[in-house]
Formats: sequence, C-alpha cells, structure tokens
Amino acid sequence: MYTVNYLGYNLHHHLKKLDITAQQYNVLRILRGQYPKPCNLKLIKERSIDRMSDSSRIIDKLIQKKWAERTECPNDRRQINILLTKKGQDILKKLDFVDQETIELFINLSEQEIKLMNNLLDKIRD
Repeated sequence: MYTVNYLGYNLHHHLKKLDITAQQYNVLRILRGQYPKPCNLKLIKERSIDRMSDSSRIIDKLIQKKWAERTECPNDRRQINILLTKKGQDILKKLDFVDQETIELFINLSEQEIKLMNNLLDKIRD
C-alpha cells in the first residue's frame, strides 16, 4: 500500500497542475489507444485501471472539458461512441513525460527483478 500511495502521489502531483484526475487520465489514455477509432463505454470500463469508478461521470467531465466527444453509433443508436479530441490529445502530450518519469522510478531494478515483480503482482491478483 505504501508503494501504491507513493506512485499515486507522484502521478497526482503532475495531474493536479492540469486540473485532471487519475481516473480521467486513465480514460484519456484508453481513448488514445483506440484513436482514431472511437470507444464505447463497455470497452472503457473493461480497460480501466479503477473499475469501481463511475465511467459515465468521468466521460461527462472529459466532454465538458472538450477533451473527448460523444457521438451516436451509426449501427446502433442506443450505443454511444466516445472519441478523443485534439484538445484531449494535447493534454496527453503535456503528460507524456509522466510515463518516462515512472519508468525511471524502477531504474534500480534489473530486468529480471522487474519480471519477477510483475509475475508476483499477477499472482496476487489471480
């Protein structure tokens, strides 16, 4: 828990400067991973790190900030598509350094130690 909080604080510190939450950042990254194809709410929920978060509310905030847009699915009018906007891409570009900074936190670990750590964490989650 100490390490989770340490990493979370580090992320929160950078996100706060741009008025974005960790959950919003996560959804934006999911949208960028699908771009230029849109995502539906089900896909976002499946790929979200925090599955307990209210994805609909998060998406509404992203749309309000004009970082994402909602469109009707042409094949199924009941389904809503979410697409990353140019403004959303720009916010993510401003935060790309965070990934590199996170990688650098693990600089003291060998590749073998990182693989072991990942395997152990996977084992805990199974």
